[in-house]
Amino acid sequence: MAKVELKQPIVEEIANTVKDAQSVVLVNYSGLTVAQDTLLRKELREAGVQYKVYKNTMMNFAFKGTDCECLSKHLEGTNALAVSADDATAPARILAKYAKQYPALEIIAGVVEGNYNDQAGIQALASIPSRDELLGKLLGSIQSPITNLARVLNQIAEAGGAEAAIAAKGEEAAPAAE
Repeated sequence: MAKVELKQPIVEEIANTVKDAQSVVLVNYSGLTVAQDTLLRKELREAGVQYKVYKNTMMNFAFKGTDCECLSKHLEGTNALAVSADDATAPARILAKYAKQYPALEIIAGVVEGNYNDQAGIQALASIPSRDELLGKLLGSIQSPITNLARVLNQIAEAGGAEAAIAAKGEEAAPAAE
């Protein structure tokens, strides 16, 4: 079997992975310890992000004809891909967090929803909260007026109940004083 035939399934795997991805981030992982890399991979896996190391030449062939073709110019050194099919911000958020903790991890560039982003763009994307956090904030802001109205009505009812009790005690005390 020729070398090209052995490498073709790997190139197809990369191409299929990045084809339908919401977000693809290219990182340089050289200098990370095994323990640090294991922690990073675990958190990425839990977030539904696929993180894998491929040869640069194979990534270069796989990127041709896709949105990730612009990443080919960055394929030098020890690179890995973080790919998310669901959450566009998850790879950037997690990798930026680990890049702060471990300076050896370097975010190079990425493609998010078909748009190329350099290192600064990926760092900016990392500051965007996740979809779940944004939905939680939206739900909280929708519930807030209703909750506040219920609380105020409850306080009015309690205050009215207290005034009625005081008034009733005052009426009971009035006939005894006569």
